[in-house]
Amino acid sequence: MRLIISFVFFFVLNTAFGQHINALTEEEYLILQDKIRLNFNANVDSALVYANQLARSNNNKHLAFANAAISSLLQMKGDVKQSQEKYKKAFFYLEKMPESKDKTQLKSYIYNYGGLTEWKRGNFSKALEIYQQGIKLSMQINDVKQIFKFKANIALVNEAVGNYQLAIKNLKQLDDFIDQNEGVFTKEQLLNYKSNVNTGLGSSYESYYMKNVSKKHLLDSAEFYYKKSINYSQNFAQNKITAKLSLGNIYNWKGDYKNAEKTYYDVVFLSSQNNQKDILCVANYNLGDVYFTTKKYDKALVFFKKCDSLSEITQVNEIDYLKSNFYQAKIYNIQKKPELAYKHSRIYLDNYEKFEAKLNTEALEVNYKQGVDDLTDEMVSIEKKYKNEVFLSRGLKVFYVLLFVAIVFLLIKNIRDKNKAHKKMNALIEEFKANIEKKNNSEIVPEEILEEEMFELEEIHLKKENVTLSIDEAKENKIVEKLLALENKLEYLNADFTLSYVAKKIKTNTTYLSYVVNKRFGKSFGEYSNELKINYVINEMITNHMYRKYSTQAIAESVGFKNAVSFAKSFRKRTGVSPAQFANNI
Repeated sequence: MRLIISFVFFFVLNTAFGQHINALTEEEYLILQDKIRLNFNANVDSALVYANQLARSNNNKHLAFANAAISSLLQMKGDVKQSQEKYKKAFFYLEKMPESKDKTQLKSYIYNYGGLTEWKRGNFSKALEIYQQGIKLSMQINDVKQIFKFKANIALVNEAVGNYQLAIKNLKQLDDFIDQNEGVFTKEQLLNYKSNVNTGLGSSYESYYMKNVSKKHLLDSAEFYYKKSINYSQNFAQNKITAKLSLGNIYNWKGDYKNAEKTYYDVVFLSSQNNQKDILCVANYNLGDVYFTTKKYDKALVFFKKCDSLSEITQVNEIDYLKSNFYQAKIYNIQKKPELAYKHSRIYLDNYEKFEAKLNTEALEVNYKQGVDDLTDEMVSIEKKYKNEVFLSRGLKVFYVLLFVAIVFLLIKNIRDKNKAHKKMNALIEEFKANIEKKNNSEIVPEEILEEEMFELEEIHLKKENVTLSIDEAKENKIVEKLLALENKLEYLNADFTLSYVAKKIKTNTTYLSYVVNKRFGKSFGEYSNELKINYVINEMITNHMYRKYSTQAIAESVGFKNAVSFAKSFRKRTGVSPAQFANNI
């Protein structure tokens, strides 16, 4: 009895709890939605907690949004498979909703998360495609805030793929868009959006400078926009820290070490206050870099050591740790402290080898961008060793694979080309044999044959028009009749069978003759003449076994070609094989 009562009590509690979780109000939904967005970049785990709370709802709208957010958050944690499944689920729940403005808006939210997910995967073109679809939906319902997000994300995509000028244009237009729709946003939203846009502009100008280091004015533009971002970010710690760190880098680029030092100290203070240890690590490294450059080595060592300690905690500042030990080795070498110089050079070398693949594509480039362009002979030899031993090895492997693929491809292509040529040749042989047999068995008089051939040519080629010339149809027919008569007399075997020769022979001019041949036969006079000669050779090879034994030069001369090379080229073009190969296959 006690067991039954306990079970009933548990069931009631569970049902009540389940109803409480599932029956989310619209207000609760909006609160969770805001919490997900607020934590999306700052704290992925917290955002996932709120998204999973929302996913317990029994409302299709809530479930669609929750699954879209979870999909993007899981991708940020590297779980591609689960991310893809959640994105499909989002659309599954979306389709259960009736058509409405609410559904259109929700679909645009899902597209926004989908674009972010593809962006994280490095699929920038796919991300752009999704953003463009989403922005159309937002424009349908005039959702200004969502339009802003899509435009901002499109600018990010352009910067990511190196379209810095286009990203700058996008962001400037976006800044105007915010001003034009100022009344739509709350004061807090307006400041946050202005902060993000100006940070994006500063970043785009800075990245543009890195690819064009001679254009110093780009740094001035980056500085201007980072400062604007800081002004808009007074109530947004994360934005302010990011913009200040970037501004310090600009001062460093420009050699303004006093302002760089002051700005990095501000970042140290702010990141400590907000528990941003990864940024704190970067700020300490940057301060060490400033002091090394200004030859204040003892101060530099203090900040490099702080950077080392923080990198061990964060586990995401490997490159800062590597660069820090590089500089510490150099400082101890300058100070003639061999044991410490050796210790830090070993740390550098060990980590260099550990992250060699990553360093090649990422860290070395970052080192150079941060001004590490005065590498010692030891560091140069390490780089050369890396390139010689790793790059050469990988390069040879890639070369052998490509060589093998190329050989296989050429073999397959050669076999296919031979088969194709043989099929073409056999088809021609059969066609000519059939024509010869038909001619031998036919009782039609030559005049009738000529008329039939001319009629067929007219039917096939009459559609080809030459807008620059038009002559009387009767005159055209007369020229064709005379040409066919010359064909019947085998005039084309004459080496003098040229456009001017034939025009004179049939008493017309070369312009008319060229026009008629092109219109009626669908080819130039040269192509027409060559085809007649080659057809004659094919016919002779099939019917005359002695003709097959002639040399290529002899056959070429017999049909009026000037040399064997041009004849063989024309023959192969018509049949797919050489004259000798053709003869051997009859």
